[in-house]
Amino acid sequence: MSHQPMPTLHWLDNGHPHQARWISEAGLPPPDQVVIADDTLSADAAFKLVQSGTAILWRGDYPNARHLLQALTRRVDRPARNNPPPAKTALEAFERHRAAQGRRATLLARLLVPLTSDYRLPLRRGQDVADACAAALGPAVPATGDAVISLRGLLALVSAYEWQKKGAYVPALDAAIHPHFGVFSPVRGEYVDLVANAPLPADCNLALDIGVGSGVLSCVLAKRGIPRVIGTDIAPRALACAAENIQRLGYNRQVQLVRADLFPTATEVPELADLILCNPPWLPAIPTSPVEAAVYDPDSQMLKAFLAGAAEHLTPAGEAWLVLSDIAELLGLRSRQELMGWITAGGLTVADRLDTHPRHPKTRNQTDALHKVRAKETTSLWRLKKS
Repeated sequence: MSHQPMPTLHWLDNGHPHQARWISEAGLPPPDQVVIADDTLSADAAFKLVQSGTAILWRGDYPNARHLLQALTRRVDRPARNNPPPAKTALEAFERHRAAQGRRATLLARLLVPLTSDYRLPLRRGQDVADACAAALGPAVPATGDAVISLRGLLALVSAYEWQKKGAYVPALDAAIHPHFGVFSPVRGEYVDLVANAPLPADCNLALDIGVGSGVLSCVLAKRGIPRVIGTDIAPRALACAAENIQRLGYNRQVQLVRADLFPTATEVPELADLILCNPPWLPAIPTSPVEAAVYDPDSQMLKAFLAGAAEHLTPAGEAWLVLSDIAELLGLRSRQELMGWITAGGLTVADRLDTHPRHPKTRNQTDALHKVRAKETTSLWRLKKS
């Protein structure tokens, strides 16, 4: 079996060539131009470097590196002198927002820090990041050698590890779900509440949770008394995260996990399901990081595949529950007519639709570029039956 070559960063230090493993969980390639810098580098000079495409490998004090990242962030976020005219459509506003976020991520990812092979920061006053790195990247393997990572990427690992330890409280479970790095956290509780309160099909004995993620919805179905729930996911991180949460909450006797791209095979689950649940990514766009894969679904591929395949896995009286926001429709990325066409083409019909409105802070943040759309957003649970 062939393996992809390990990405490697190359740079010169006092004229001598150096290299190290390149770690980018966002999938960014190693930068071509790298300079060594320390506490003598000013924020303005650093900003000019990252703007020119040059990465900065930090060798100074670690807290000063964090201060520099904050200073770079302020400069990146500074409004342009020649502000463009207001976006004419919601779609134009979304495209501008995505472009700005992409530029921001690219520039800020050019401040780099070294990591030893055992996940230590070899910098003055370096933070202990070993546990956070091991949780996200896997156990340290000394033979792989030292590495370089963007400071912003490293801080994302540390933040995710803190969430993993603390957990996110889910009222529907009266318990916390502990998300892993790269797995979407159930911070938007309205979709969880829809699943917790929708009427179950009669005699519901087997449910499939397609795209199990953190395991939150599988746990909700188990708590509602469904004797057998099977959660599927293609991502090893998601399956590991779901397994841990299901075990912690005591639902491991009811919930089984299967690695599958959407539906399990007939060998894995020979029976038809009474309920099939899917909360696919809501926006048809290309993700730029692991966690964005829970938000962005290129060309609505997962949504269309779920609707095309659900009927053949359902019992005659079973239901397919689709949890979906209409934000893509509000942005002009997908039409309601397209959605209804995919439902019909899949041999399904709409039995009911339960609606709710988001409660997250962005719906109230009028400075957000997409505030007008977010304020109108509706999240729905579509109860679908065989035609």
